[in-house]
Amino acid sequence: MSSLPPDERVILLDPFPRRIARIFDEPTQRRLERLGRVVWHDGSPAAAEHIERHLPHTIALIGQSALDKARLDRAPHLRAVFNVESNFLPNVDYAECHRRGIPVLSTAPVYARPVAELALGMAISLARRMHEADAALRVGKEFKGDNHDSFLLHGKPLALVGLGNLGRALLPLLRPFSREILVHDPWIHPAVLRELEVIPATLDECFARARVVFLLAANTSENTGRIGARQFASMAKGSVVVLLSRAALVNFPELLAAAASGHIRAGIDVWPEEPVPPDEPGRHTPNTLIQAHRAGSVPEIQPLIGQIVVDDLENILAGLPPQRCQRAVLETVSKLRSIPVGAWSLSDTRRP
Repeated sequence: MSSLPPDERVILLDPFPRRIARIFDEPTQRRLERLGRVVWHDGSPAAAEHIERHLPHTIALIGQSALDKARLDRAPHLRAVFNVESNFLPNVDYAECHRRGIPVLSTAPVYARPVAELALGMAISLARRMHEADAALRVGKEFKGDNHDSFLLHGKPLALVGLGNLGRALLPLLRPFSREILVHDPWIHPAVLRELEVIPATLDECFARARVVFLLAANTSENTGRIGARQFASMAKGSVVVLLSRAALVNFPELLAAAASGHIRAGIDVWPEEPVPPDEPGRHTPNTLIQAHRAGSVPEIQPLIGQIVVDDLENILAGLPPQRCQRAVLETVSKLRSIPVGAWSLSDTRRP
């Protein structure tokens, strides 16, 4: 526990772009206030002066403020950092936090279930062309009985590229459809994958063997743009690719070209530029089912963000490890590309 008296322990909030009322319901706010003096801030990124004023007494930072070593030096009582945007951003000195025993945590797990459900829905719609049949019927071009290129997920090989929070939420939804589920995730040992009763596979094997490939991996320095025309061409004609994690995983023009040619069908929820520009070619590419980064946007899950933050902060202040949020792993966090590289530097404390 911090050496500060209880009434001097500051819990500092800088949750932008999240709004406090959406992620902290009233009971959760009261729980948080029992853990220290909460400095609420809402509606905009907190100013650097605001952050600096409270750092000396801060035991927990809830938000996306920059934390370089100099700032950490000015926060001697800091016990935890919670990113409620649900990413690990490059504005934190993760190595220094690790050295000091300060867990850096993300609320990403709350989004896994809603994204997984939409992933399955998109895959079924693409396999059966449900969205196209709906659109055709509305303009008098009925698909009646025209299912010549539809297929079932049942009994087909399926593949997951990435088995993090999202992949592990999707996996039980897919098991009723197939016993042949391939997984490519270079950060997970094949023995662990086999214990989960999935088939460890290379990236190329996933595309060559599976009828549906779900792209769920985080974007890293090692996989940016790695998936492109060669992988799509290896798929059986009419197979499905569902992109739900980060657009940078794929060569996006090559994804659209493969769909436009009719060789694959693509479900797309994430885009190279967001909001999606009016002239984005993907808006008009055939053989696609498109969404505007809304797979996780279900109102009922928002209060879970605050709840898991308070759950873990209670544990940490009791001398126990966090169990609800996702913890930044030093060996891999530096490889993540949550925002464009160079958008800000670790030393730029002007940006919160």
